[in-house]
Amino acid sequence: MASMTVGNATYAGLDDLPQVVPLFVLPGAILLPRSHMPLNVFEPRYTSMIDSALRTDRMIGVIQPQFETSDEELAGRPKLCTVGCMGRITGFQESGDGRYLITLSGVSRFELRGELEERAPFRRGHVDATCFAGDLTTGIGEDDVDRDLLLSTLKEYLSVNDLEADWDSVNSASTEVLVNALCMMSPYGPKEKQALLETENLKVRADTLIALAEVELARGNGGTGSTLQ
Repeated sequence: MASMTVGNATYAGLDDLPQVVPLFVLPGAILLPRSHMPLNVFEPRYTSMIDSALRTDRMIGVIQPQFETSDEELAGRPKLCTVGCMGRITGFQESGDGRYLITLSGVSRFELRGELEERAPFRRGHVDATCFAGDLTTGIGEDDVDRDLLLSTLKEYLSVNDLEADWDSVNSASTEVLVNALCMMSPYGPKEKQALLETENLKVRADTLIALAEVELARGNGGTGSTLQ
């Protein structure tokens, strides 16, 4: 039976997931199950969203705007992609200058079915996680992932781009956590990130990530030097 615990909450099945969630619109960023996203929240509409979520189930849906969205459109109500991921607020800190520093922990992906028509500072969507019921099962599909190929591709990508990694953390991470974390941290654009989010299962997600890295390696792209953690 599908079940997962995130923070102090246990989600034993689809019935435990909300059907309406506030929508945090983030271009070029995705959240995946059992992954963690730190956020520096400062826009008034989103600080209001955090206040509301903390009063209720602590759940927020992270979703991208449709591609080619202008900065002007992004400041308003841009059209949204049809798939996002809901996460629970598992870390919260006030900065003292009006900002919130939060951590969202991924629970399940969802399909956006529509939005509530209401006068509120932030958007709320009707969501359906039925197609992603497997997200609630920890480690599902890990045995199908070619972890050795993933790691060798990662090593080559890091070497070519003069990047470093915390290999102790990489080697100790479960395959699911590793794949999802790499997808979230990957330097690809919104379309590629959305493709990674919408993959059918963990194996396809890992294969897609490897394929994207191989394309970059074939192009001979260099980097500026940093650390991947």
